[in-house]
Amino acid sequence: MKRLRIGLVGTGSWASSTHAPALAAHPDVEFSGVWGRRSDAASALATAHTTVSYADVDELFAASDAVAFAVPPDVQAPLAARAAAAGCHLLLDKPVATTVAAARDLATAAEAARVASVVFFTLRFAGPTSAWVTEQAATPDWFAGRADWYSSFYAPDGTSPFSSPWRAQRGGLWDVGPHALSILMPVLGDVTAVTAAPGRADLVHLILRHSTGASSTATLSLTTPPKASGVTVELRGEAGTALMPSGGGALDAFRSAIDALLVSARSGQPHPCDVRFGLRVTEILAEAEKQLPAT
Repeated sequence: MKRLRIGLVGTGSWASSTHAPALAAHPDVEFSGVWGRRSDAASALATAHTTVSYADVDELFAASDAVAFAVPPDVQAPLAARAAAAGCHLLLDKPVATTVAAARDLATAAEAARVASVVFFTLRFAGPTSAWVTEQAATPDWFAGRADWYSSFYAPDGTSPFSSPWRAQRGGLWDVGPHALSILMPVLGDVTAVTAAPGRADLVHLILRHSTGASSTATLSLTTPPKASGVTVELRGEAGTALMPSGGGALDAFRSAIDALLVSARSGQPHPCDVRFGLRVTEILAEAEKQLPAT
């Protein structure tokens, strides 16, 4: 079977530690090149993985069957729409955008071009957690859930490799909120109502109603003290209580996301974590953001 040519947009820590190594090593992928807003970083990343860098992003699209994105969400959305218009399948990062209008434009572009799309929610593709979600989604009568995402990886002083202006501006709601929704919604159903309340620093509390009649809570933060950090997802229902296991590594999860895109591109069947799901996540988070005090 012909290998799919997949290019990479982005040159930051996430791109260099996860996206590029996975694309370069995948047996069914031809790593077709790199484009970044810093040409020197794009050149260095391309050289490290024996591919080429492009000065023009549209040239990368022309040389690719699909494109993976590792850039801030509001940079990603318009570039991904251009990639779709060029006929490229999309391997997107979460959130797909931080405005509903941008996410909707991207979803519309992907549908118009009839390209496949997968949004990389890490724990939806990590082996142990992906299997757990599938198992719980097949279990009836959950009535409540909670997702606590207390992260301390974001360093306001810039010492973390994942520090970035968009994370500083948007906080835990937009960075780890998509993870929580990607786990809760496949099990409990679409969110029909959301209530949001602020905590200290970027901490946000959500109360969610779901289409199944279940309810859940989500607590989201990037600025938790390191000794208090951790992720917990718990479900309660007729079957008892279920706790999500620890996830696998990001690199293995991204390989699984590549596999999912390949299947969707070749079969024409949409993946559950496609751009439409990414749009729905953006709609829910945008509604929550409206209820929080302006910063």
